[in-house]
Amino acid sequence: MSTPVPPPLEFVAHLSIDVGAPIDLGDLPDGHRRVVPILGGTVSGPRLRGRVLPAGADHQYLRSARVTELDARYVVETDDGARIAVHNVGLRVGSADDVAALLRDEPVDPDRIHFRTQPRLSTAHPDHAWINDVLFVATGERTPTTVELDVFAVR
Repeated sequence: MSTPVPPPLEFVAHLSIDVGAPIDLGDLPDGHRRVVPILGGTVSGPRLRGRVLPAGADHQYLRSARVTELDARYVVETDDGARIAVHNVGLRVGSADDVAALLRDEPVDPDRIHFRTQPRLSTAHPDHAWINDVLFVATGERTPTTVELDVFAVR
């Protein structure tokens, strides 16, 4: 039996996503929900450059005092005019105190928060069609006004 080998990762881009004040929906039948508006942002990296359009939101499900499930949908427009649909699902996990601080929009040391996502990118633009055939993963950091994501292609 061979030793499992993890797939290599290729850095694609850093996304700095501006977010608005959360809309708290409270405790719904399936859990506590929040919607965080996506206001814009920037995309910079060796494979993608452009901006985040002000068209989207992160629908959050607060599973517990420690775990937040993320489900964001938004649009990136590259410098050459391609529009890319982004559907990014993930988890943000930390101590109850740190997660409570994030929910109050207070800064928390990113080393104390496990923030990982699976962005799915898709486009109709032929120059960027390669993204339709690639699996991506990302690491994240939440600041009071932004979400910072480093996106990697799984090779």
